[in-house]
Amino acid sequence: MAQRELRRTIESVPTSDGAGVKLRRSLGSVRGLYLDPFLMLDEFSSDDAADYIAGFPSHPHRGFETVTYMLDGHMRHEDHLGHRGELTAGGVQWMTAGRGIIHSEMPQQDRGRMRGFQLWINLPRQEKMKPPKYRDIAPRDIPVIDVPGGGRVKVIAGTITVDGRDVAGPIQRLTTDPTYLDVELAPGAAFRHSLPRDYTAFVYAFEGSVAIGADGHAEVLADHRAGVTSEGEDVLLRGGDHGGRALLIAGRPLREPVVQYGPFVMTTREEVEQAVRDYRNGTLTDAHAEELR
Repeated sequence: MAQRELRRTIESVPTSDGAGVKLRRSLGSVRGLYLDPFLMLDEFSSDDAADYIAGFPSHPHRGFETVTYMLDGHMRHEDHLGHRGELTAGGVQWMTAGRGIIHSEMPQQDRGRMRGFQLWINLPRQEKMKPPKYRDIAPRDIPVIDVPGGGRVKVIAGTITVDGRDVAGPIQRLTTDPTYLDVELAPGAAFRHSLPRDYTAFVYAFEGSVAIGADGHAEVLADHRAGVTSEGEDVLLRGGDHGGRALLIAGRPLREPVVQYGPFVMTTREEVEQAVRDYRNGTLTDAHAEELR
């Protein structure tokens, strides 16, 4: 079985978004820095309310999906059709913007830690104009599997195999076939996961460090960095000297052009220009949102 290796590292850089929320951006920090089908990964983490209290007031999206994973804190999502969702510690919101959605994500706390991630996943051209959908996933609906040697894996999307049995996360059957795992490992503990050979995969370390690759060839990925893997059928992660925690994210590449202008991601410049016109004239959100089943 071909073992994936660490091919390159993308360091996250401090930036801000929304109304001034401080965060770190790895994928998407430079124009065109995509890992098909993944467009952007933001990490937000602060104990200072001044870094997050202004939140993300109403803003539009078209043509891709957003995945918000909260580790600590409380955010409220509201959209243009009046849908509301409470995103609390350990929870996930998986939103498909499709044709268009206008929403806000606002903190529901004025003190304490706010920590989590937002991932953008591209949609194939034939799905970019479908009605928007969303799903709020409670922590109790996300399987948590113990790792031999110390650690655990939270299965948000995709399926892992443990002791000969398959454990499926709540998100399945999307075109990009995403895997989204939160992997926490004690020092030296190992977790192995199989993937289709040509799928894009990367690891984002956010606590301690993890080693990627087979023994003798493993390379260490320090925190706040995205590690892009080579092609292969197997990903092996091992906890660093002081343990580590990382996201393991993978998916089927779309191999389509990507044209992005802020919150609009389409396949041609003309489609992006149309999205801007639709937003300005109020027709971006003509399709009705529905809850993802």
